[in-house]
Amino acid sequence: MVFWLIIGALTLATILVLARQMLRSRDAAVPTKGDTTRMSSDMKVYRDQLSELDRDVARGTVTAQDADRARLEISRRLLEADKAAQAKSRPTDAPQSVSRLVIAFCAILLAGGAFGVYWGLGSPGYQDLGREKRIALSQEMRESRPSQAEVEAEMPPWPGPPIEAPADYLELIQGLRDAVADRPDDVRGLDLLAQHEAALGNMVAAHKAMRHLLEIKGENATADDFVRQADLLVNAAGGFISPEAEDMLRNALERDPNHQLARYYTGLMFAQNGRPDMGFRLWRGLLEEGPATAIWWTSVRSQIGSLAAHAGVDYTPPDTPIRPAMPNLTGPNADDIEAAQEMTEEDRTAMIKGMIDQLSERLASEGGTPEEWARLISVLGVVGDTERAAAIWDEAQTLFNDHPDAMATVRAAAEQAGVAP
Repeated sequence: MVFWLIIGALTLATILVLARQMLRSRDAAVPTKGDTTRMSSDMKVYRDQLSELDRDVARGTVTAQDADRARLEISRRLLEADKAAQAKSRPTDAPQSVSRLVIAFCAILLAGGAFGVYWGLGSPGYQDLGREKRIALSQEMRESRPSQAEVEAEMPPWPGPPIEAPADYLELIQGLRDAVADRPDDVRGLDLLAQHEAALGNMVAAHKAMRHLLEIKGENATADDFVRQADLLVNAAGGFISPEAEDMLRNALERDPNHQLARYYTGLMFAQNGRPDMGFRLWRGLLEEGPATAIWWTSVRSQIGSLAAHAGVDYTPPDTPIRPAMPNLTGPNADDIEAAQEMTEEDRTAMIKGMIDQLSERLASEGGTPEEWARLISVLGVVGDTERAAAIWDEAQTLFNDHPDAMATVRAAAEQAGVAP
């Protein structure tokens, strides 16, 4: 409301200034003969000359005959200067009614044109939000989004298997369902059931089977298992990333920070919740890393332009990947992995944070290989600590400035994390 009041006041002030000039009366515009304040400079000079001529006659320096001739010439020039001054200040002779119509037209044109231009190019009704407030609103949106069950309740029910599905295949699937019902903890049966329910489009049944499979696998579940469940949940929700799907993605990235499909869905989740900057960083790394044959490639390339615009980044997506995929850099050793299998979720998260801090401290005090610097930057980007990743990248540039091969390795990780141009 304050914005519209300010714009309205400025428009009204502009219209009043124009109206005052157009409606100014002739009498107010034309100076009177005694109005010396509006006298032109030429007229003042000629009047001074007349006064000086009278003094010269009184002193006897000019004869009366010469003075009359000079006075006549000066008077003629004074009259011409007075006519010129009046011509410059004289307003037009347009009738007042015409002037008022022109003023009304100009007022409508100014007000309507300004409103129309802003309506087309601006964002009427959009709040002026600072970065911190936008991030807070995004976090609120993310925390208040509906659950997987709420979204599925709004989705149309499964219409049944496709009409082109062979009858013998459907009989096999039904037999598989019966077998799993008899042996609910059969890992192989649950794996096949989740796979074939998804093939039939029955996503709800598929992610329920996959959920039970994850429960049975427990700590032995891999990043691929969690991404597979996230994919089923997203498809069951019509492309929406629910809190349950986000949990699956988080579990996958904790086990494999470079998992491409997990990074794709995580970028989509950020885009859906008002954080195009975070989504763009993840998608840019994927797009430039490739391969172009990946299932997410076409989707990312078609949408990243809009995502970049919302993030305030001028970006042209490449036609093909511009750098090869990063190798899966050295991770925990066999003892670390064995120990992680027995940990709770909180303990595993703490372990990952501890490993990041330990590696960061060692690189700061003792240095390390380019691959280790790249690994630290990449992991920090995945977990969302971009400020720390940017600081590590700045330090690495100074360290590897004279080593092009090492710099290329670290830069690839920094670009993937979204902290290098």
